[in-house]
This record gives sequence, structure tokens and C-alpha cells, in this order.
Amino acid sequence: MEEQFNAKLTGTDSEIDGTAQAIAYPNFNNAFEFKSTDGTLHLIIAKDADGQWIRLTGTEPYLSSWIDELAEQVAAK
Repeated sequence: MEEQFNAKLTGTDSEIDGTAQAIAYPNFNNAFEFKSTDGTLHLIIAKDADGQWIRLTGTEPYLSSWIDELAEQVAAK
């Protein structure tokens, strides 16, 4: 697995600081997990069979824009 890196997601009121890292997830080769520093947000995304990033699981409610935001930060690493 890859090393953790600092990540930020844009919330409705402010940015959400946290860490992200590649993880093993059943049936997905390219999954990443985001955990907020304050423990309020958890998000796991992965590429589907068509190469599109999708949300696998995480806290509710969530913003769909977080999928793209996290995917962009993953690509930058």
C-alpha cells in the first residue's frame, strides 16, 4: 500500500482536512480511503470497470463533489 498523504475536501462551510491512502478493497484494484482529522468524515472511492471514480462507502450525508476532489488529489500524488 502507498503512504498516507494530506488531503482536503471542500465542505459546505469550510475545508475538511484529513489523510488519504490506497487501500485493499474487495473487487477493486484502485481504492482510496479519506479520513478527516476530526473523525467526522470517512470516504472510500475506487475506479469502476469503466475507469470512472465512484463512491464505495463512507459517512452520510456526503457531497458527490468529494469523489472528484479526492480523485484529483490521488492523481496528483
